[in-house]
Amino acid sequence: MPNMSPTKNPIPEQEPNVRNKNFEEVSLGYDAETAVDEANRCLHCKHQPCVAGCPVNVKIPDFIALIKEGKFLEANDVIKETSSLPAVCGRVCPQESQCESKCVRGIKGEPVAIGRLERFAADYAMAHPSTEPIAVPESNGHKVAIVGAGPAGLTCAGDLRNLGYDVTVFEVLHTAGGVLMYGIPEFRLPKAIVQKEIDTLKAKGVEFILNFVVGRTETIDDLFADGYEAIFVGSGAGLPSFLRIPGEGLNGVYSANEYLTRVNLMKAYKEGSPTPIYRAKKVAVFGGGNVAMDAARVAKRMGADDVYIVYRRTEAELPARAEEVHHAKEEGIEFKLLAAPLELLGDENFHVKGVRCQKMELGEPDASGRRRPVPIEGEEFILDVDAAIVSIGTSPNPLIRTTTPGLDTNRKGCIVADEVGSTTKDGVFAGGDAVTGAATVILAMGAGKKAAAAIDEYIKNK
Repeated sequence: MPNMSPTKNPIPEQEPNVRNKNFEEVSLGYDAETAVDEANRCLHCKHQPCVAGCPVNVKIPDFIALIKEGKFLEANDVIKETSSLPAVCGRVCPQESQCESKCVRGIKGEPVAIGRLERFAADYAMAHPSTEPIAVPESNGHKVAIVGAGPAGLTCAGDLRNLGYDVTVFEVLHTAGGVLMYGIPEFRLPKAIVQKEIDTLKAKGVEFILNFVVGRTETIDDLFADGYEAIFVGSGAGLPSFLRIPGEGLNGVYSANEYLTRVNLMKAYKEGSPTPIYRAKKVAVFGGGNVAMDAARVAKRMGADDVYIVYRRTEAELPARAEEVHHAKEEGIEFKLLAAPLELLGDENFHVKGVRCQKMELGEPDASGRRRPVPIEGEEFILDVDAAIVSIGTSPNPLIRTTTPGLDTNRKGCIVADEVGSTTKDGVFAGGDAVTGAATVILAMGAGKKAAAAIDEYIKNK
């Protein structure tokens, strides 16, 4: 029976005052009955606009039709034809601005909950693993190197392996997964899920070499000398930006990257973890994107009583997903909007004790089209804090660009690459945050996918 409800089935969640003290997943996911009911809201449009809205072109109506029939494993198989990380995408994609924004049901109500259904199918498949061994594609005798084991690199590696290439992924950290492991918190994306996706790639024959710094351990040119015929650079944007205000060198001031890496990758939140972290009571987070929300929500779970998001514009301009802002508010994060930090204040032990802020108002739109924050003369205030987290963006690490002759980068340090990932250096392809600067997981995956197809063409035509 079609479900003509104008609204999505809600997704069950942990209670805000329970979850803000633990690291377990916030959203609990649909059960089978709810998933089938939600799938019945899909109109199975002939034009399939939702597919065009997906950076990896998941066959959305096809997998939803299978969920409708109760064929959950088959639905996951359809997703996996184009996406190598379905359980990840179902959780962290901004579906509201991609597939769901194109959904015809969204014209007179809420779109179909495509992301929640994708997550359901992927989780169901993980809970009901096949007893069949994973098919290992036969080797075509060609070697490709992937730099970085984040979403772009993992996607590119998976697609190339499926085409028969011998793929080696070189990763700088001691764990594969990139931002999925070090950046996104456990309560949004359980690390066991990421590990399962990586284990699947290993079972297919993708080789991972960890603790390998391309540009130090070996350069791009060294990898070519080792016999790799093409190289994909998906090294992300791990270099944090800072505010450049007085007091930024005080103890208790973190970049969001460092703070989240300590907690997520190095497990500082676990009892008895050897990773040192300062457990602050009052925390200011500067920035308004998803990473700022992650850092604020982590600080709360690490025992802070008061956590403030300090952002220069109003709520309407917050770059974070609406769902992330909503979750942060529910969990007790306070928003100090139209405020900009001027100076971090320290105590006699050089530990941060407060932040002096300037009140702002919105002026004329700037180049980005957003109204520019301008200071209100003489309006300042001080927030008492014992930790501050800077979350105002990241850029690519300069190591690869400074050790690879012939590889052009732009003024922001991002690698220059065309639509399919070809760079100015023959045989080198790039994609994801290393090219775009900090963006989303799914856009990085889309770039990895396009580059895999381009590398296949390149090697075939060589």
